[in-house]
Amino acid sequence: MLAGKKGESEDTPWLPVPQTGSPAVSVTLKDREPVVYVNYQRAATFVVAARRTFMSFSKDDKHVKEKIVAKRTLYLKFMTLLAALTIGAVLVAACGGASTTSPSSSSGGNKGPFVIGVSNGFVGSEWRTQMLQDMQTANAEYMQAGLTKDLIVQSADVDVQGQIQQIHNLINRGVNAIIINPNSQTALSPVIKEAKDAGIVVISVDQAISSPDAINVVIDQTEWARISMRWLAQQLHGQGNIIIINGIAGHPANEARYNGVKEILAQNPGIHVLNVVNANWDEATGQQKMATILASQPHIDGIWSQDGMAQGALQAVLAANLPKLPIMVGEARAGYLQLWAQVKKTHPDFTSFGVVNPPGVGASGLRVAVDLLLGKKLKPNRLQGANNNTLFVPIPGMVSDANFDTEYAMVKDLPVAYTLDGSITRQEADAFFQ
Repeated sequence: MLAGKKGESEDTPWLPVPQTGSPAVSVTLKDREPVVYVNYQRAATFVVAARRTFMSFSKDDKHVKEKIVAKRTLYLKFMTLLAALTIGAVLVAACGGASTTSPSSSSGGNKGPFVIGVSNGFVGSEWRTQMLQDMQTANAEYMQAGLTKDLIVQSADVDVQGQIQQIHNLINRGVNAIIINPNSQTALSPVIKEAKDAGIVVISVDQAISSPDAINVVIDQTEWARISMRWLAQQLHGQGNIIIINGIAGHPANEARYNGVKEILAQNPGIHVLNVVNANWDEATGQQKMATILASQPHIDGIWSQDGMAQGALQAVLAANLPKLPIMVGEARAGYLQLWAQVKKTHPDFTSFGVVNPPGVGASGLRVAVDLLLGKKLKPNRLQGANNNTLFVPIPGMVSDANFDTEYAMVKDLPVAYTLDGSITRQEADAFFQ
């Protein structure tokens, strides 16, 4: 800090600047944000002392006084500029530190540990619980390597506005990345842009969204549905009456799946859809909806159901005591496979099918997020999908009569809510990058 003493040359600014103790103004970083501290007592002392120095001159000291005024003005301008530059430097440092988490970052110099937040807006499904557990397991691996800290999880049954608030909360917590299982394909775009502008990597898992400021890490939900609907059409030889049980209307995964089903139905005009219901990915609701349909439409050849509801639907079918069980698209969950095994004992001709919808996609998204935070760049043309913002991860497998015994043996003693699972490894995540 510039200062002078009486008797120094006229070229030295002569102002009574404090030489010891805390400064009048200081700037520092706290949680990646610039914070300005003002010591009002020191600042007041500085101003009063300057005024006293100026007023102590007599009228005969007019020439000296004018020089001091000029030099004091110059000095104050200099200090104002210095303060502005200091605050600007801190802001650049803060923004620079945040921007290293951007998906476009290629510095490769980010070491972590990173803070990753999770926004989950639906907890009415055991699948979501398993997804969060898979993410915690993957994160523990990165924590051991010193790359991440504990996950910050925002998980509750909320509408779109509630999920927007979840994401705002994570932005305010200063996370480096946010992994979202979205409640809407489009409505989250503004808050996702806010996160991206704050230098935060945003990953959507399980369900693809349209935002150009996020990267989707998902299985191909449309193909997931095509696989099982194609199987049902083949089992029916392209003829018959079916029921469709969907999840939550309007949710991205639900709509993508139903689009896949309709594609296959368009290729099989002999298959007639008697009813389409939404059971919200809930087993009890699936059972209730199926029981209501069977009361008025008992002659059903096939049932196509999304996961989370098929076990309930099959229980309703069994309770109806039908002379012949319909062909059933079920699910790759322990509870359904256990019920399937029981049904085969009394109905040997019963046939079913399930495609794995892995909760581990959340862990896959976390692995991609860490690679982006480390400054890695995606390989050219790796992003796909309708909005060119999607990394598709593999569908882990299927369960059919052909491999039922093997798959059942692995889950027969597991909790009924367990879903056959899978996620990409760290090496498989790295393969997306240069």
